[in-house]
Amino acid sequence: MEGLGIQLRRQRRRLGLTLDELAGRTGISKPYLSLIETGRVPNPPSDEKLRKLEQSLAFVPGQLLTQAHLQRTPRDVRAVLQKLLAQQKPEGEVRVVEPKKSGAESVNLDDAYLSGALQEFVDRSAGNIEHVTTNAVPIINKVSAGYPRDFTDLSYPRGVADDYVSCPDLHDDQAFGARVHGDSMCPKYRAGDIVVFSPGTTVRNGDDCFVRFGDGQTTFKRVFFESDEGGNSVLRLQPRNEKYPPRTVEAQEVSGLYRAVFKYQRVDED
Repeated sequence: MEGLGIQLRRQRRRLGLTLDELAGRTGISKPYLSLIETGRVPNPPSDEKLRKLEQSLAFVPGQLLTQAHLQRTPRDVRAVLQKLLAQQKPEGEVRVVEPKKSGAESVNLDDAYLSGALQEFVDRSAGNIEHVTTNAVPIINKVSAGYPRDFTDLSYPRGVADDYVSCPDLHDDQAFGARVHGDSMCPKYRAGDIVVFSPGTTVRNGDDCFVRFGDGQTTFKRVFFESDEGGNSVLRLQPRNEKYPPRTVEAQEVSGLYRAVFKYQRVDED
């Protein structure tokens, strides 16, 4: 399957657009667009960005999204699905056969996925698949311990990431981990520490939280629930490092608060 970057560059050039012009149309930075086109991003862009690219470059709606979702499917999962398809061939269903056998239709797994037949098959077969419980928490790149910055990797499918950590006492299938970037939460959290956040855990006044804003930016701070002079609800985002000032934002600006519940830190460094 042709890569997303190759398709994007070809379509952009076909329309006579520069990277600067495409960045202006989509609101996606020029450096990030360049990384996508040259294939130097480890995972596909977020669904939101892909929709903007589809619209700006006149792709068929859903064309890039479908391919990105396929790319995000782990190889081991695809292998299991291929085995399931090979084991069950009811009449009228998609069949997977050895290429050398004549007189039967050979169906590629990617074709089955893109057509929707694979999803339908998996949905019907779900009752025959053993459920495996795991306490592995996905690590989603970095969370800024400075002030809000672009953070798009939460667009990973739930539970899918580049790395995982185990949290035996955590029972929240929405939990995720992030590597701290910056020093505003020192000395308790250092750059490089992995912090696990639990969306299913109640946030209390003064908790250390992953804060997601309505515009998609995020930060990592202690959160205090307060009211301004007009009686409106506000949040005070308080760094643990005293050299950084607090920031107060209106409650409506925040779309998510996720409490920190575990910290993983290297002990072989000074």
